[in-house]
Amino acid sequence: MSIDFSQRLGPEPLVLRRADARQNGVPIQELLSGRYQRLFYDAYVPSAVRVTPLLKARVALRLLPQAARISHHTAVQLWGGIAPQSPEVHVTMTEPGLRCRREGIAAHFANAGDETSFHQGVALSTPTRAFLELAAAGVSLVDLVIAGDSLVKATKFMPQEFVDAAEASNGNRVRLARRAARLVRAGVDSPMETRLRLLVVFAGLPEPEVNLILRDEHGNWQRRFDMCYRDLRLIIEYDGRQHAEDDDQWGRDIERREELDRLGWRLIIIRANGIYGDPERTLRRIQEALRDRGATGVPSRFKAEWMRHFPARA
Repeated sequence: MSIDFSQRLGPEPLVLRRADARQNGVPIQELLSGRYQRLFYDAYVPSAVRVTPLLKARVALRLLPQAARISHHTAVQLWGGIAPQSPEVHVTMTEPGLRCRREGIAAHFANAGDETSFHQGVALSTPTRAFLELAAAGVSLVDLVIAGDSLVKATKFMPQEFVDAAEASNGNRVRLARRAARLVRAGVDSPMETRLRLLVVFAGLPEPEVNLILRDEHGNWQRRFDMCYRDLRLIIEYDGRQHAEDDDQWGRDIERREELDRLGWRLIIIRANGIYGDPERTLRRIQEALRDRGATGVPSRFKAEWMRHFPARA
């Protein structure tokens, strides 16, 4: 597919280089003053401008040859996904011989035939290509699945498309990409939900179903829960609240539990410490609940893989 890179920027970002400043009568001293902020070497915007990932991406492309696209961590972020924090804007150059040595821009190199799309007026890697780029960049298995789950939520791409892209790839760390792609699920609302699900899977416990929606006898939506074992009527919910809630919230929580009890469901709530602080205790709670609900084939010993990805904090 031929890409017209002349369309890659959308509306021009408000950015000044030193040559622009001289042409417009702006003294260099003023450009270096508090009235402007530097995004990259020789790239400034007025201090009143709100710097966003999209603005930085557009400015980065303006500083580069046309055969470049936003990629890796930055592309995932612009698609609405979640990638590990990176202080740099990641770009991929798609013509041989191109170079980029500019502070704040991480340049990568790939074939021109790699998938490029346009989103928010920016040329960038497609969601599946950005997923593979993260794998090649060396992110962890957990972070890669988080990226995949969040990209599925933010875009129209489905989990199978990540599997297909990984199977067709022969790039760096392709085995990691293929395994992560097989773990990507639709309907995941947060990175902590992904982490909790992976903790369970890596320990060798049965994988829970994601995104349970309970309905009343008329088929009307009542409540949504993170994950469940539907046949066992067992719900696992991540609760990200950091502090005790007020009496009203406490009352609503009690009513929710009573409602689930009436419907024959058991609810297990996991908080952040159950993933970062004492993940083994979390696994024991889920293991015991599975047995209590009559699950068969629940392993008595956990697989060791979970410890590599979720080391307990002292």
